[in-house]
Amino acid sequence: MRAEVEERGHWGSKVEFLLAVAGNVVGLGNVWRFPYLCYKNGGDDCVDFSIKNASVPWTNQTNSTSAATEFWERRVLAISGGIEEIGSIRWEVMLCAIAMWITCYFCIWKGVKSTGKVVYFTATFPYVMLLILLIRGLTLPGALQGVKFYLLPEPSRLTDPQVWMEAGSQIFFSYSVGVGCLTVLGSYNKYNNNCYKDCLWLCLLNSGTSIVAGFAVFSVLGFMAHEQGVPIAEVAESGPGLAFIAYPQAVAMMPLPQLWSICFFVMVILLGLDTQFVSMEAVMTSVIDMFPDVMRRTGRREMFLLFFCLICFFCQLVMITEGGMYVFQMMDYYACNGGCILFLCVFETLALGWIFGAERLYGIIKDMTGVNASPFFKICWLYFTPLVSLGSFIYSLVEYQPLTFNRWYVYPDWVYVLGWLLALSSVLLVPGCALYKLITGTGTLRQRFHHLCQPDIENLPTQKQEGNNSLLPADVKEQNDHLILNS
Repeated sequence: MRAEVEERGHWGSKVEFLLAVAGNVVGLGNVWRFPYLCYKNGGDDCVDFSIKNASVPWTNQTNSTSAATEFWERRVLAISGGIEEIGSIRWEVMLCAIAMWITCYFCIWKGVKSTGKVVYFTATFPYVMLLILLIRGLTLPGALQGVKFYLLPEPSRLTDPQVWMEAGSQIFFSYSVGVGCLTVLGSYNKYNNNCYKDCLWLCLLNSGTSIVAGFAVFSVLGFMAHEQGVPIAEVAESGPGLAFIAYPQAVAMMPLPQLWSICFFVMVILLGLDTQFVSMEAVMTSVIDMFPDVMRRTGRREMFLLFFCLICFFCQLVMITEGGMYVFQMMDYYACNGGCILFLCVFETLALGWIFGAERLYGIIKDMTGVNASPFFKICWLYFTPLVSLGSFIYSLVEYQPLTFNRWYVYPDWVYVLGWLLALSSVLLVPGCALYKLITGTGTLRQRFHHLCQPDIENLPTQKQEGNNSLLPADVKEQNDHLILNS
């Protein structure tokens, strides 16, 4: 007997949706990237844009290098001399990776039914840890100096285009713009969900978390600089260095360092876990929606998710070797580059504003929420957002700098070629797919192009699909009929 196609499903409650989005947008970048960018680019100018042991292991120093640096780079990662020296797999790190993938699997294996329950813990507990670290950090000597360096504005930096580029990239990454996660999570809402209110509160939550995390981080770094008698610039780092070197080294100087270390790393783990399984859900939902008759059957989702996790894990193995950090930095710099997201956002905004139609989108939002969107949104959809995205993308190409590791290691030329191929592998999928559809379509070239520029109106979600009688407003239906007749 053939298995029945399962329903797509909805969130169990509005709280589950909000926590899932919060868990996705509030991630590691809020803790280790945003505070450093604020300090680097002139304080709040960047904000305007948007177990008991005798000691913790990274305090036992055996050479002139920082103890935390030695522990992280030599004991945990055992970093080799270069990407050519890939070395052996670090089994401790591999076991951690296995544990995380197993956790992610069971977090989303039943779709939003399981994800919606997990986020009650994974999305809220980091805030408890952050609050504890904030209170502790602000009570340390030298904390005020750290906060001062974090917030001290430098108005002259506003004339530097690089500041605006970094602020814009942080906004794209922090809010998960253009990568599909928010679209997927929102697709499990009821038709009449108030997206306005959701956007407002989640944006405030994300930005507020970044600012508060900056206070928590730089108050501790200020204490570290105070204890060592050095400027805070010498202890402030960005990226993984802030989370795994600078902050742990500062924590080691506090009373009860084990307690504060546990709080910090539990927070980091949960922030990363949330972002990872929500990103996985975006991929799963996309594939299942493309092949619903095949994938929405009993056991199919679980089997495909297992296959997906295994593929990701085996691809990850090269990054948990002795030379894996070099590979990780290359992937982060090229494959996860902000320019790639900007390029995709250009196509997304053009498709939304010009092909799907700003007027049609405007009418659908009114039908869903019961209120008219601001006319300014139309200007953004049609002109402002695609032009800003395109301009930022071009600027990122003009200002491109080859990747280096820790400011001293220069990658071989073949790595740069591989990096650009990784970047192109993501950005060329959109125009490549369009070209494929254009070539394989029927009719003349003009007819095929015209057909590809028409939205699939018949499959738009409506209130009627959820038991109500009203469909799209009359003006939108009239516009749809007009477009169909003209096509």
